[in-house]
Amino acid sequence: MHAWMNAEIDSRERSKRARLLKQAGFPQTKTLDGYDWTPLRFPVDYGRQALESLDFVEHTQDVVMFGPPGTGKTHLAIALARQACLEGVPTRFFTAAELVMRLLRANAENRLDRELSQIGRARLLVVDELGYIPIDEEGSRLLFQVAANAYERQSIVYTTNIEFSGWGRIFGDPNTARRLSIDRTVHHGRMIRFEGDSYRKTHALMQ
Repeated sequence: MHAWMNAEIDSRERSKRARLLKQAGFPQTKTLDGYDWTPLRFPVDYGRQALESLDFVEHTQDVVMFGPPGTGKTHLAIALARQACLEGVPTRFFTAAELVMRLLRANAENRLDRELSQIGRARLLVVDELGYIPIDEEGSRLLFQVAANAYERQSIVYTTNIEFSGWGRIFGDPNTARRLSIDRTVHHGRMIRFEGDSYRKTHALMQ
């Protein structure tokens, strides 16, 4: 009986992890195995061990991964979010463009509250490629709504190649950029800098 109960518990845990991984919407599978940490520059009071432990999720903090394209930001964001799923943490992954389009479509179809509620069920959000395309005023407002709803309730991992001082160029509204980058993120999160050449370009040159 005891062995049967353990097997049943294990089966349910596996099913839960599989469900969370599917719901997260990762574009590909990435792990921390063999990940190259050398391009990363951590804050003085926050390092690799703390990041890998996912303590930022426990403390509902945000993480901003800033650096040039191709330096491993998306890989790390997916790997950490995937690990969160395996530890039972509901997670959602979006590119910034995808998230804004979902919100705009939901708003046009009069179901924005339902969409925001669904996004709000995750404890960890990943917003990838913030800054790769500009966001208009309405999109900025909707994206800020996600960040505002998440404050002290959810953690958000942003990947971006734009420093905070340039976030005004991403959003159609500079005030939204200031509120999102300073009021929500700087005061309640961590910035990790990625330096060096593009991993993809370096890897291609080695072929």
